[in-house]
Parts: sequence; structure tokens; C-alpha cells
Amino acid sequence: MTKTCASTFKVFYTAIALATAAVTTATIMTPPAFAQNTNLAAHAQDIANHFAAIQTMTGDFIQFSPKGEMTEGTFYLERPGKIRFSYKNSPVRVITDGKSVAINNRKLDTWDLYQLSQTPMKMLLDTKIDLSDGKLLSVSQDQGSTTIILADKTLGKGQIRMIFDSKTYELLQWTIVDKQNLETTVQITNVRKGVRFAKGMFDIPYQRISMKRN
Repeated sequence: MTKTCASTFKVFYTAIALATAAVTTATIMTPPAFAQNTNLAAHAQDIANHFAAIQTMTGDFIQFSPKGEMTEGTFYLERPGKIRFSYKNSPVRVITDGKSVAINNRKLDTWDLYQLSQTPMKMLLDTKIDLSDGKLLSVSQDQGSTTIILADKTLGKGQIRMIFDSKTYELLQWTIVDKQNLETTVQITNVRKGVRFAKGMFDIPYQRISMKRN
């Protein structure tokens, strides 16, 4: 992996929670407390169902790295499993095609591939977000927002935190925490849903990548 791509991947994949870390929560639910607060759990599932039902969306994003460095650009999302980040004033782009996460530096013509199934990002892109299957770590509400934290044991310590508007159920931001406990936060604005993307928007040129490596 090139130094440039390694750094970019670390920024993208490891640190999505700077804003959520500062949120003062009104209610935190851990697994033993779910039975005592079924209303909040049901509200969280309603939000998750609403979000998972969105087949396509696009908008602007601001990303904060573990060191607080800020980058911005445009994202494109299509279920199941597809998302693309185009960074402003940068040759780097991140493409997920439902199988792999690819980081491409167009200036250097380099590609680095990772399995989507091994990243917390997979939980954001699933067609169904079931909060009763053991992945839900906590739910909290504060000042009109609801924070849902999910984890998958198969990913080790990795987790994803999603913040939604409690009334509209719209996604406001998400935070990915990697196995090293590094966090990357992405805030989204100007979101449009139900959009059609050009053919090839999420394509990864596996054959060309393989030829370059051989």
C-alpha cells in the first residue's frame, strides 16, 4: 500500500465519532436495560427501518480524521453495499461495490482493496438493520437526535455510531471506530434520496488492478 493511500484509508475508515463523543446523552441502553426501555428500543428500530428503506442517496460530506483533520466532498450510496466518496481537491476516491472497499489514487494510479465484510461500514449499507440480533450496543437521545451504536463480533472491536434526527429519522452523521479504537466522523448535508446513478458509479476494475500487481 502506498503511503498516501494508507493515510487516506486510515482517515476514512478509522475515525467517524468526534461529534458523537461530545454528545451528552439523556438515556443509554445496554443489553440488560432493553427490557426496561422498550419504547426507546422500538423508536430506534423504526429509525433503522426508515434508513434501511432508502435505496439510493447522495449529498455533501465533511469528514474528520482521528487527529481532527477535516476533508470534504460528495458521497453516493446505493443499497446493498455500495458507497462512493469523492474528495474535493484530492485525487483520492473511495469506492465500495458490495464486496470490496477500494481506495484509488488517480494521480498515482494506485488501488488498495479491503473486504467490505470486515469493516463496520457494512452495517451502514445493509438492506436490513435488525437491532434485535445482538449488534445493538446502545441507544441514546439528546436535543432532538437519536444515536444508535452497532457492533458486530465478527469485526472484533469495530463499531459504527449513527446519529439521526429523532423526528424526521434523517441520518445526520456516522462514526466508525476501528479495531485500534480510532474514530472517523462523517457529517452529511444537502442529501437527496431516490436518485439514479450513472452506470459504473460503483465499479471497481479488478482485472486492471490484478494486471498492475502482476
